[in-house]
Amino acid sequence: MSNASPQLSRLFHHRWSVPVLAELGGGSGDRFVNLSRRLGIGRDSLRRTLDWLVEQGLVARNPGYGHPLRPEYVLTARGAELAPACSQLMFALDALQAEHVGLNKWSMPIVAALDDLGDGRFGQLRDRLLPISPRALTLALKALSDAGLVERRVVDGFPPSTLYRLSRRARAIRPPLRRMAVA
Repeated sequence: MSNASPQLSRLFHHRWSVPVLAELGGGSGDRFVNLSRRLGIGRDSLRRTLDWLVEQGLVARNPGYGHPLRPEYVLTARGAELAPACSQLMFALDALQAEHVGLNKWSMPIVAALDDLGDGRFGQLRDRLLPISPRALTLALKALSDAGLVERRVVDGFPPSTLYRLSRRARAIRPPLRRMAVA
């Protein structure tokens, strides 16, 4: 999954990308105002996210004019492949009450890297997630650990080392992330 991390990093770069794809995947598209209201996103954040999703070829503006209730945004074929995994991930994060942590920029790429590595050291994670900064990796690992999704273990030795691995609690997150990485 080492080449999947850049794809996941791009997808999670915008906090609202996955929730928007999940929401659009639940029907045949939607209007800007409805997305903003249902997801609780501000207009500027939603505009940036939708522009980025259109640029990535995951969402398209619905062409032509028509009925005022006609959806403004629809999924492309590529977006439709990704949307079910996004919905499953959002459901799993909600069930774990970890949505606030899970949608941070580096959280899910770290989970995917640890899923691939098993036990991973800080340097191994940093190498797999370039261009992550050491500070961003430290903060994300701490947040994931506080949420109970990552376990931190100090190994005795000279010098002592720290290993990170996914907790049992994080198992529900792994299948949708794997599907997102290959979609």
